[in-house]
Amino acid sequence: MSIAPTTSTTTASVRAGRPRLAWLDALRGIGALAVVAEHLLPWYLPWARPYWFSLGVYGIFVFFLVSGYIIPASLERHGDVRAFWVSRVFRLYPLYLAVAAAVLALSWWVPVRPEVSRDGAAVAGHATMLLDVAGVAGVADTMWTLSYEMVFYLLVTALFVLRLHDRSGLLAMLFAAGSVVVGLVMSRVALSGDWVAYVSCAMFAAGLACLITGRFRRTAACALGLMALALLVLNSRVPWLGVAVVALMFAGTAIYRWERGEGALWPVAVTAVLVVLAPIWAIMAGWWWVRPDVWIITVALAAATFAGGMALRERRVPRLLAWLGLISYSLYLVHHPLLKYLTELTGDLRRAPVPLQLAMAVLATAVVLAVSALTYRWVERPMQSLGHRLARSRP
Repeated sequence: MSIAPTTSTTTASVRAGRPRLAWLDALRGIGALAVVAEHLLPWYLPWARPYWFSLGVYGIFVFFLVSGYIIPASLERHGDVRAFWVSRVFRLYPLYLAVAAAVLALSWWVPVRPEVSRDGAAVAGHATMLLDVAGVAGVADTMWTLSYEMVFYLLVTALFVLRLHDRSGLLAMLFAAGSVVVGLVMSRVALSGDWVAYVSCAMFAAGLACLITGRFRRTAACALGLMALALLVLNSRVPWLGVAVVALMFAGTAIYRWERGEGALWPVAVTAVLVVLAPIWAIMAGWWWVRPDVWIITVALAAATFAGGMALRERRVPRLLAWLGLISYSLYLVHHPLLKYLTELTGDLRRAPVPLQLAMAVLATAVVLAVSALTYRWVERPMQSLGHRLARSRP
């Protein structure tokens, strides 16, 4: 899963003058650990993997709620589309490209998964991060969630320039209702072919240039928002799930507005109910993690985790959780390739003695944390600092 997450509160708070929102870092740390566990347990401790809820989906839903809470707030606080996108590009792309390059460089040892096409469309899809809505598989398995982060950024930008960004509760309910409808009517993606990746890449590049330079900014933001919406509804790998994910992110924004006294909380409850109902009658819903009992528990746990973090937001956050949140983007992108490489070295441990499984699971976790800390220190942090300096500079 990143499912993304993929945002940071390390340099500013949602409200001017407030200290850093460490509780959001803690939630990101919890989400990242859940995703790591989702991928580690089947290889090292298969007997410990829970099936009464989905660890991976739970983790990415926590990430998406955090993104929904903080991303629009960041854009509105600065009121500067250019600064927002410069910061986003330097926040997301350096590590993303570094991981992709590392996976490709080591493909002589551990081949890139066969779902990834070896053509220009794959390059175009990776260039935009719109992988999952452009019909392109990511070279790292967890990259698919970044598609929905990017869709959300494009939608939020369009809403901001149109001055419709304050209707978060209504948008959350509309997307949640849309996930139910899309699930009922769509049995497959409506668009297909390499042209989707090529066209979306061209539009994304031209639109992003306009957003950053300021030329035709309003037109570009609207065009990119419409493109993101069309790809989300018509071309998500699982269309109803993609729409539901965006509904959850707007629910996070609605919670932010409720906290500030700018909106009601009941739209969030309506959104949660509709998201829970989305897969029940959906045509594309044959996986174990969308069984009604599993799906309801997973969504409820993600919501409860976010609510618990928010309820404790004025208290001191454990340093370990805050640190995990700080490196969560690295943890999210780095862990799956690393686990593949470690498994290649150790061999299949699924039938190994339990003490050996436990020891190797601890070792694998330590390696993942150490490498993630290094990539945060030497890739993420310098590029974030550069992005902030460029964002503050006058164009």
